[in-house]
Amino acid sequence: MAKPLMAKATAVWLVDNTTISFKQIADFVGMHELEIQGIADGDVAQGVKGFDPVANSQLTQDEIDEAEKNPLHKLKLKHNPAAVGEEKRRGPRYTPLSKRQDRPNAILWLVKFHPELADAQIAKLVGTTKPTIQTIRERTHWNIANMQPIDPVALGLCKQSELDAAVQKAAAKKAKDGETMSDDERRKLLSTEQSLSMDLEPKMPTAIEGLETFTLSESHDDEDDKSRDHVPDADSFFNLPDSSDDEEEDDR
Repeated sequence: MAKPLMAKATAVWLVDNTTISFKQIADFVGMHELEIQGIADGDVAQGVKGFDPVANSQLTQDEIDEAEKNPLHKLKLKHNPAAVGEEKRRGPRYTPLSKRQDRPNAILWLVKFHPELADAQIAKLVGTTKPTIQTIRERTHWNIANMQPIDPVALGLCKQSELDAAVQKAAAKKAKDGETMSDDERRKLLSTEQSLSMDLEPKMPTAIEGLETFTLSESHDDEDDKSRDHVPDADSFFNLPDSSDDEEEDDR
């Protein structure tokens, strides 16, 4: 439900000028009932000037009268056509001054680990411009030597859900275009929730890599046994002639 502008000041005015219950005021302004009671006791919102919701087109007097008569009636915010669509963000994302120096590192991380993301998606995620992204892609940025890739979620520049949505959109576009993806690219296109739910694949130590196809069979054992049993004697090894043949040659 939409909340009124200047919620605390509106609550102060309603406490001071109406007999509406604390629960009704709390539900309308989005505060806790104990906070409204604190306002009435003077412990909360000291020095805050009341904000008239009727004069500022947030409530009608009829709505207030109905709430005063019926403690179960919920106050409804007055519809303001001029405010329709105002919550929708337009243009690039606003980045606080304290985090703007981290944007190039976030862009470098996205370019390195999610190259499938379009420049427009990266610009929307971290609040930057396409020329800046292009210079980092081409490594022509003036500070590229001092930049380190850092996750934009860890930097607080975007939410994990927003990054996952952008990655999933890139995956859908790539699948629609019919482009083939490697296993590494498929893993990158998974959302965090999907990747955490996957079973871990057992990895074989590199020291014994390649030995998984080594098997011992009976045929090899039999051949080894036969080769060990068949040991040639000296005569067959040197192929020595008989002594009778030597005597015949001497007689001739």
